[in-house]
Amino acid sequence: MITARNLWKNYGDQTVLERINVTVDEGEFVTLVGTSGCGKTTFLKLLLGIESLSKGSLELDGRAIPDEPGPDRGIVFQQYSVFPHMTVLGNVMAVAGLQQRNLSGLLRGQRKQDALQASTALLERVGLQDTLTRYPHELSGGMRQRLAIAQALMARPRILLLDEPFGALDPGIRADMHELVLELWRENNLTIFMVTHDLKEGFHLGTRLWVFDKPRIDPQAPGAYGATITYDLPVGERAPARQETPSMASMLATTQA
Repeated sequence: MITARNLWKNYGDQTVLERINVTVDEGEFVTLVGTSGCGKTTFLKLLLGIESLSKGSLELDGRAIPDEPGPDRGIVFQQYSVFPHMTVLGNVMAVAGLQQRNLSGLLRGQRKQDALQASTALLERVGLQDTLTRYPHELSGGMRQRLAIAQALMARPRILLLDEPFGALDPGIRADMHELVLELWRENNLTIFMVTHDLKEGFHLGTRLWVFDKPRIDPQAPGAYGATITYDLPVGERAPARQETPSMASMLATTQA
């Protein structure tokens, strides 16, 4: 599904990533660990399409990844990427509006009803069915992160990118979020890339763990060399189920029709 060949990323004379050569099959759950500044988030940005390669190639299904985000790739950040002026329900319905071809993004008629039904079902799936009319500032940190995940899934992405999504949550809530993400991964046949600084979290969630590090360092020119994937470890035997939850999948498909 994903292939990187001799991938390099530079910012001016600063090399961030170098010599990345990996392949990822559909349905894998890849966790990315490593020290701060070693290019993990940069790699996610390359997958998302908001950063361009300096050298090499990065392909999705044999074609170069588009140089802009698309509905096939959803992302959830550590900082809650939701619209503060919209209700919980409005945040998720907005995704359906943004996918329309008209400039206003307004939903009308049957499309609005379909989006309402799909959004409500999705919010129920992530445990936010009692918060539809509340605003993000009225939610706990864990609830805001559930909302961000619901937003990302509303577009029915094939690939979900998670950039330290649980770093600000306390241990109890993190454990709940771990189970939710694993369930959604299986139900929706997702391919997931997740950056984390918690090695235990990386081993627990992933089917595959990448360690980013700099194998070459020049003290006289600290920016001359970048990080690469120094370890690529299979860490679990989980395999995502190949059947989606019928009710949610059918509703989301109807919304996009």
